[in-house]
Amino acid sequence: MITIYHVPGTRSVRPIWACEELGVPYEIVPVDFSAQYRASPEWRQRNPVGKVPAMTDGDLSMFESGAMVQYILDRYGDGRLQPTPGTAEHALYLQWSWFAESTFARPLGEIVNHNRVFGDDASAASIEEMQGRAHLCMQALNDELSDKPYLLGDTFSAADIMMGYSMLLGERLAPTEAYPVTSAYWERLKERPACKKALEA
Repeated sequence: MITIYHVPGTRSVRPIWACEELGVPYEIVPVDFSAQYRASPEWRQRNPVGKVPAMTDGDLSMFESGAMVQYILDRYGDGRLQPTPGTAEHALYLQWSWFAESTFARPLGEIVNHNRVFGDDASAASIEEMQGRAHLCMQALNDELSDKPYLLGDTFSAADIMMGYSMLLGERLAPTEAYPVTSAYWERLKERPACKKALEA
């Protein structure tokens, strides 16, 4: 069985959400999110940089949330939640999945790290710049979703799972009401039963 090492509100939401959408059995192991535990040899064996999540499936051990989602789809999805590999649609699926993490979530993660390291001495200008980069991503989504409910059109896919977690971060760290289409998209994702279960896990 898939085992997901989880802290609420972290990227472990993604593989939990994917399992819920697909009806794949899994178990959750709560993780001590303290800096001390995440620096421990025990946790570093599961995630070498001390972050969350980690996931196992039999002898397989993984520590990158996007890769976990793709593995779950490829191993257990039977073609669900992603277009056929090699098609133009699959290329766009990959584009938005990677955009969600490498472009959108990156400045949001930098805000978290900046506040953690510098605390009260955190630079307001630096945080504003990072929020500005996140807002560019929200504008890109606002434009992309202007005539469709999901990133790939009428069909929900795992790209929306990937993006949904980045939207969760954006809601917390770079809030804005300037992108109504993007905001409506996030509200639509949150109404999915699988998303609700992942966020409540």
